[in-house]
Amino acid sequence: MKLAENLLQKLENRKQNNSLRQLPSFNNLVDFSSNDYIGFSKSESIFKHAHHYLVENEIMQNGATGSRLISGNHSLYQIAENFISQFHEAESALIFNSGYDANVGFFSAVPQRNDVILYDELSHASIRDGIVMSNAKSYKFNHNDFEDLERLIVKFQSSKFQIPINIYIVTETVFSMDGDTPNLEQLVELSEKYNCYLIVDEAHTLGVFGEKGEGLMQYLNLHNRIFARIMTFGKGLGCHGAAVLGSLELKEYLVNFARSFIYTTGLSPHSVATILMAYQQLETEKETIEKLRQNIVFFNQQKNLLGLKPMFVRSKSSIQSAIIPGNEKVKELAQQLQDKGFDVKPILSPTVPEGQERLRFCIHSYNSEEEINAVLGLLANFVF
Repeated sequence: MKLAENLLQKLENRKQNNSLRQLPSFNNLVDFSSNDYIGFSKSESIFKHAHHYLVENEIMQNGATGSRLISGNHSLYQIAENFISQFHEAESALIFNSGYDANVGFFSAVPQRNDVILYDELSHASIRDGIVMSNAKSYKFNHNDFEDLERLIVKFQSSKFQIPINIYIVTETVFSMDGDTPNLEQLVELSEKYNCYLIVDEAHTLGVFGEKGEGLMQYLNLHNRIFARIMTFGKGLGCHGAAVLGSLELKEYLVNFARSFIYTTGLSPHSVATILMAYQQLETEKETIEKLRQNIVFFNQQKNLLGLKPMFVRSKSSIQSAIIPGNEKVKELAQQLQDKGFDVKPILSPTVPEGQERLRFCIHSYNSEEEINAVLGLLANFVF
């Protein structure tokens, strides 16, 4: 049976706008596109240690598929969640199958009817999807604009209906498309001033910020002043899964009400062992994390020397975005870089707003200074 006519038309519109998404093929290009910031997805050590851990502890014999509330809650989950909570100095950690599942589960379950969710307008799609599934009212505030956020907080706290409400504030410590960071100290102070619940998504800071890659909130010593952190493992840790960090009561609540946790098959023992081994390896990867930081600094220095700074969104993270308006133009530039051996991906509208299309460079610990020099030199030659 053919696809319905209205769906075919939506595909045709994407083609006409030069924005049709397609699955990329494997390539051997220099990696400036993956989120594998410190190379953990390629780590033989993590793979082997995960396997040996399962064999030595005979955990594979106890593994079974199913929801964690039925048959999928093998013993390794508790070991891994305890290690993660201690690593992040949190009361508890609850592992989800992915960052998407964690955000959808959290935001669809925690805010209640009559509550209000205030979210940054550039929040990730997984956050927005979870918010849509919630019974709470939701409103976006201008990107990293805390005057606008405070205006909304005051508006809803002084509502003429005088119904007791909880206000949830949502942001990211590093935004996935821009790579920028809000003033987190100011945001924490604002949430405390109005007794709001602050939730931060740290998907792009785990493995990147902090002495052991523990993330930005912990690095800034703000982690004990917020309601919840969401850590995603598919970036810096190079493996599947995510965890919600918070109080013991929050963990108990999510186990009971987060549908993306309750009604899904739990991760396999090998997946959970890989998460545990990746966290343990963070304890010994200080040189790799420092090399990543040096590469980020070097990238920023080189783009300034080459006169490229005005094109780029200001960022001190692993994500560096050069704004190239127009889907056709940014795809053409990406193809030119790929033809020269560098895997740089274009980000098209509607993923980003029209006119904000960009080349998105992801910096890794394993990129060399020569590679950074070369790819930025090519970009400068192509655009000037």
